Formats: sequence, structure tokens, C-alpha cells
Amino acid sequence: MDQRGQALLENLSRIKNNAKRMIYVTFTKEGIHCYPDALTNSNLATGDKYDVSFLGYPHRHIFHFRVSISVSHNDRDIEFIQFKRWLESLYSDKVLELDRKSCEMISDDLYLLIANKYPNRDIHNEVSEDNENGCKIEYLCTRPLQTVVI
Repeated sequence: MDQRGQALLENLSRIKNNAKRMIYVTFTKEGIHCYPDALTNSNLATGDKYDVSFLGYPHRHIFHFRVSISVSHNDRDIEFIQFKRWLESLYSDKVLELDRKSCEMISDDLYLLIANKYPNRDIHNEVSEDNENGCKIEYLCTRPLQTVVI
């Protein structure tokens, strides 16, 4: 193999060995929430085809979760079946009573629970209503282009 081919193989190996590795799990949970401002905010209660004032009343969704967490090697230092079971145990109520919580607020609450059990790991949460509309939030241990750990 020539020098150029060797350099390419070394570069590919370096990239593979330093790749960011994450596992993910998914689960669902029935929940009830509302968005009271939708009743009175003129940007939401528009009275036309864009009106979403109905969101101001308690309503049901199946909340879909996709949680990713960084791992350090291919043999997984977090077993994803165990991780999923633990996450599901956090929501043991038959129906979640979420009051005014948005998908983003649910994600933030979940992040704090995960980070407490698994510190110093990047975590990405996706929370959606009926697997249709939702949020994706990336909680990163280091800021981009910096070496300081938060």
C-alpha cells in the first residue's frame, strides 16, 4: 500500500475510534395537558382556520419519547433495555397529568432526572404529541468549539 492509501486508512480509523456514540430508546405514555393562553392570546385564538383555542382545555395525547444518551464504547456502558425500563418507571402513573407542561418542559424535566443518574453525558430528548408534533432538545456537556466541561 502506498503512503497516500496508508494515510487514508489511518484517518478512517481515527474517525471511527473517536466517533460520538449514543444509544437511544423509545417509549410512549398517555397524558393530559392544556395550554391556557390559547384561550385568550389573539395569536392563538384567531377565530379562523388557524384557531387553536381548543388547546386551552385539558386534552389527551399519546406522548412519544425518544431519548438518546452518549456511551463510551461499542459494548454499551448503558444497556438500552435496562435504560428504557428505568425511563418507563419514571412515568408509572396510569395517565400523566401534565397540567400546563409543553413537550419542551417535559423534556427539560426528563433531562434533569437522566443527568442525575448518568452525569456528564450528552443527552438528546425528543418528545412529541401523538408522534406528530413535538420538540428535540440536545443537552450537551461541552459547548461547541470549547474544551470546558459544563
